[in-house]
Amino acid sequence: MNFELFIAKRIYADKTADGKSFSRPAIRIAMLGVAIGIAVMIISLAVVLGFKHEVSSKVIGFGSHIQVVSLTQNQNYEMLPVLTNDTLIGKVKKVKGIDNIQKFATKLGILKTDEDFCGLTFKGIGEDYNMEFFSSCLVDGKLPKFTSKESTNEILISKKVATNLGVKVGDKIFAYFMGEESMRARRFTISGIFATNMNDYDTHYAITDIHTVRKLNGWDDEMSSGLEITVKDFEQVDLLSDKLQFIHKDVDRNGVMYGVFSIKDIAAHTFSWLAVLDMNVVMILILMILVSAFTVVSGLLIIMLERINMIGTLKVLGATNKAVRSIFVNFSIMLVGKGMLIGNIAGILLCWLQQQFHILSLDASVYYIDSVPIKFDWLLLIAINAATILISSIVIWGSSHLISIGKPASTMKFE
Repeated sequence: MNFELFIAKRIYADKTADGKSFSRPAIRIAMLGVAIGIAVMIISLAVVLGFKHEVSSKVIGFGSHIQVVSLTQNQNYEMLPVLTNDTLIGKVKKVKGIDNIQKFATKLGILKTDEDFCGLTFKGIGEDYNMEFFSSCLVDGKLPKFTSKESTNEILISKKVATNLGVKVGDKIFAYFMGEESMRARRFTISGIFATNMNDYDTHYAITDIHTVRKLNGWDDEMSSGLEITVKDFEQVDLLSDKLQFIHKDVDRNGVMYGVFSIKDIAAHTFSWLAVLDMNVVMILILMILVSAFTVVSGLLIIMLERINMIGTLKVLGATNKAVRSIFVNFSIMLVGKGMLIGNIAGILLCWLQQQFHILSLDASVYYIDSVPIKFDWLLLIAINAATILISSIVIWGSSHLISIGKPASTMKFE
């Protein structure tokens, strides 16, 4: 062990100071400042990442990553169906990075009971549809097995719609659809109730089989409202969306032009709002790092002030300014290291407890989720710790140069 590290450890471990000493409280405050700063940064990052993940997952769950839809309208300004045959699906599958392709069809209608009614978009899906999202949102009943060949007469509705209409799982309910010449009626059985807590979806959509929706629209089995495409890596969604733009040039046999849109285009307002959260967390990280650095510097200056006679003695005995600075730099590293250790343990522990037991709840009607979400990104946690170490090292190194000010004789006279 070298001389500088030995002295630094003695200063750090010194607990014999009398009542006039103010270095021990200063050390504790500095250590606490670092610990709180690290803990707040970890919690802030985990909460923001969790919130972005939960909200974006719900948006993606309803609309997938990319959609291929019609760009052509009819005389009533309604989007015409596109031809979703094997030729189109084959073109999409050739693009590397595509995970799943599923067809969907929509029809505006009204769910009606004896006492109330509700206007909805009926989204028809088939056996190729990934039901994992609806399974995670299901609060009552079961998921029906939809097919594209026959009507199941089953329907999924949201908890909000079920409450408004006063219906429950197993109830029979009539739906009415406007045809070209007359109103059509269908009777559905409510097989399940879901809750995404996203008002745009819970109040506007009901899920049924694609065969029924096609029949109501007067479409054949190759016609759909569009394709929903999921990709293997969400970070590549913009790139893959651009690669699929060649479909824009295609026109099907009915004269309908295809359009390709990513979920970031379809739900632009939601993703723009989530992007704002990134700026908030960056500001929190900057402030906490600055607070941690300030408390460390304050503690270091207090220790240096209280040990000024020791500094003078060391200089008289032949210690160089570099050697004395090294003592206090080593001391500060110990201080920051212990503070960071405590902060990491506290921050990760609190996040884990929230993730497992949902201690802090939220109003789902406002925040879209019923508890504070947590998502760990270990690379970002390492980056936070690395940034804290780097900035603390810079300010510690800069502050240690104050030791060079003053001569040994005058330093020893200081009280």
